[in-house]
Amino acid sequence: MNKFIIVRKDSYHDSVLLMRISREIKDVPGVEDAVIAMGTPQNISLLRNAGYSDSLLDTVGPNDLVIAIQAEHIQQAQIEKILDDLLEVRGSGEEIRHRPTTISAAIREVPEANLVLISVPGEYATREARIALSKGLHVMIFSDNVSLEDELSLKKTAVRKGLLCMGPDCGTAIINGKPLAFANVVRPGSIGIVGASGTGIQEVTCCIHRLGGGITQAIGTGGRDLSDEIGGMMTIMGIRALAEDPETEVIVVISKPPSRRVADTVTRILKTTGKKCVVHFVGEPLRNEMIEDNLTFTSSLAVAAEEACRFAGIAIPTNLGLEHDVSLVEELSELLSAGTKVLGLFCGGTTGYEALSLLTRHGFEVMSNLYKNGPLGIQGTQHESGHSILDLGSDEFTAGRPHPMIDPVLRNERLELEMHDSRAGLLLFDLILGYGSHDDPASILAEGVQRARESASMKDRKIVAVASITGTPIDPQGYDRQRRYLEDAGIVVMPDNFRAASLIAAILRRVI
Repeated sequence: MNKFIIVRKDSYHDSVLLMRISREIKDVPGVEDAVIAMGTPQNISLLRNAGYSDSLLDTVGPNDLVIAIQAEHIQQAQIEKILDDLLEVRGSGEEIRHRPTTISAAIREVPEANLVLISVPGEYATREARIALSKGLHVMIFSDNVSLEDELSLKKTAVRKGLLCMGPDCGTAIINGKPLAFANVVRPGSIGIVGASGTGIQEVTCCIHRLGGGITQAIGTGGRDLSDEIGGMMTIMGIRALAEDPETEVIVVISKPPSRRVADTVTRILKTTGKKCVVHFVGEPLRNEMIEDNLTFTSSLAVAAEEACRFAGIAIPTNLGLEHDVSLVEELSELLSAGTKVLGLFCGGTTGYEALSLLTRHGFEVMSNLYKNGPLGIQGTQHESGHSILDLGSDEFTAGRPHPMIDPVLRNERLELEMHDSRAGLLLFDLILGYGSHDDPASILAEGVQRARESASMKDRKIVAVASITGTPIDPQGYDRQRRYLEDAGIVVMPDNFRAASLIAAILRRVI
């Protein structure tokens, strides 16, 4: 097996595009592994740790494109030709115009633009965001690894200038109907969203769409916005913008558990909007199911979508309760032996956290890398023998590899590893559709589950697989087509992530 390095000097490309190209080159026959990334010190360190020792790495700078290939019977010239072809065409299939290399050049080319999406290594994102804000542009920072101090400084500047600074680590937004980064295709409507979590926004917007509602704006803030240090600056700005928007009739705020002080400030501001407001703090049961003035606190992301649609005057089906068909629970439970453990493999951090929180509230002890510390926290990528839920999009799994929403093979690899555990049998997945995600994630997951079944049958046991799909029928992948792939593979598909986790809890109660 040969390993070689290709370096393109002064050839910047954003990280999302490079992750997609990495995945496509890995699909080339003869290519065992491929990493296409900018030559930042962190990326160079990761390549060296992966066994790439080419002296070319000594010459690489942060603005250089690095292509690291592990392949058999394929020449460097072939890879370079494939790479050139992929770089010439964007994901939409349209040829790209001249790609400006600075914000100033981009403004000259598109002078009417008023928002900049920043997707560069974190150590450079702050500088680019400051340039954009200084030019009076709203900012969405897709990049992570921006310091808390820099985030605070950027958001103070944005607030002073009356500009949005979404992020850092803001994965999703829909602004004036335009999906940004990882986002789904949803109809316009009367519901506005402010969210500190990317897949949380995706889950809520998709549920709203499938219920017949639509979105005015979905404003991402980044996961730290509701911390004590940041004080909810962008959340508050987003709420006030939606309050002033005549098209927005209902405001939805979603986040993982925020600082209590900041949560109180946010709810106080929501009460002054004069509009119906729905709030869901994922994993925080304290306020859920409460009603305060014009605020309704909900028990799940899906229920937040349902309440928002009701307030918007949309008729909601009456069969959306959380109760499960008893016969289905019995049927699935009978396939499993006593002591079967739950394994949740998630592409979305928020969907994983929602499932984790639900199982915990049902009294099950579940380990996870979503816990930053404590006895139930999983550090690194080690295997755990008990119930576990893994966010496969976290840094420890994606170092040098595309995010599993882009390359879902990562999840299949982890599933194969976990199936060596004789207790693994109750499987839970999310499937995230939309822009930025893999073109056909359901078929890849179906293959992984089929191999898991074959592995289990060799040990005279069976598995039960449950999934939910975050997507809409008008997403590029097609919700209905993806659902058929999963169901044809024997995967039980629930209407949303919360109900999928609830089904898992109901089954688990019968097999412990």
